Amino acid sequence: MDKELGIIASKEERLEEAKGFTLMSDVFMSVALEDIPACQYVVRILMNRPDLVVTSVKTQYTISKITSHDARLDVLAEITAVGSDNKLVNIEIQRRNTVDHSRRTRFYGAMIDSEYLQKGAYYDELPDVYIFYISETDIWNGGKVAYEVSKTLNGQPYDDGIHTVYINAAVNDGSAIASLMQYFKSCDPKDDSQGELSKRVQLLKSDKEGEFMCELTQKWYNDGEKMGKAEIIINMMDSLKVSLESALQTAKIPDSEKPFYIALVDNIKSGRVKTE
Repeated sequence: MDKELGIIASKEERLEEAKGFTLMSDVFMSVALEDIPACQYVVRILMNRPDLVVTSVKTQYTISKITSHDARLDVLAEITAVGSDNKLVNIEIQRRNTVDHSRRTRFYGAMIDSEYLQKGAYYDELPDVYIFYISETDIWNGGKVAYEVSKTLNGQPYDDGIHTVYINAAVNDGSAIASLMQYFKSCDPKDDSQGELSKRVQLLKSDKEGEFMCELTQKWYNDGEKMGKAEIIINMMDSLKVSLESALQTAKIPDSEKPFYIALVDNIKSGRVKTE
């Protein structure tokens, strides 16, 4: 009986914790935006195009190449509009200030291009890609909500089909994007100001979806345990100046799990996997 009560209490605690998650978590945002209407709502605001239609969405989507690093995209959506070609939208949440943001977005764009240009296809068949890089802080310290990267050649606009926009939740200028970012930070299920996105969040945080949210939080706990071990290994390497193999031995990682942790440590150190 006590064990059963313990399980129930644990489940209720995790459900309450799940209700506190915000859209500034890449995992929770991915779950919320795998719903096409919610994703479409966000994309329309970010691009200031109410006519855009999201036709498909992939979340936590991994692009793997044999000879290069993998890229795990938080959200990758295909969009269309009347009179225009299909385009791709990549939305990323970044909470760490230690990574090279500009090169990170460059890498994402390159991996998306390599994924969508089929062998033998012409370069003009590459779709336009819009990368929205969302951070809690104003990483460029310019006092703006949005920073769009502009490219020029001899003073003229240079269009290579990659469009990068940095968005932050620290500045509130009263715009639609700023309001959306404030909602990302609060994610209050009682706030219905954000249309289909609010409906999706309300559903995910409702008791009706409690079982799903408990399963989701269990996954996060499991992932967090692995991330914690990987960070301990990295700290050993940095503070004790030991090799990765020595740190794995000290952390008592079984041989069968070493390949996983070697890859995870590499991904954390390179910034491809977020630890927050």
